[in-house]
Amino acid sequence: MLKRDIVDAVAKKMQSYMKKDVARSIDIILEEMVRSLSQKQRVEIRGFGCFSVRERKAKSTKNPKSRIVMQIPPRKTLHFAMSKSLKSPLIKGGQKS
Repeated sequence: MLKRDIVDAVAKKMQSYMKKDVARSIDIILEEMVRSLSQKQRVEIRGFGCFSVRERKAKSTKNPKSRIVMQIPPRKTLHFAMSKSLKSPLIKGGQKS
């Protein structure tokens, strides 16, 4: 699903709002999420999940072809933990009876 698909779905459900206003509100939400995450704050959306930034340690690895040992610097990654209310329909929907 693309951002425009989300805008279309929300605009369809909330017909009293113009599509450009729905798109701008989604942009504002995403901008605030990015701002919070860049300040190392956790973003929690109840019923959906939590986004947080985690730091990975520096490590060394060996290139299997050249056998040269390379150093990988520390880096930040985005972590998402889904809520129980999101996880349960996904797990139930994926299991075969």
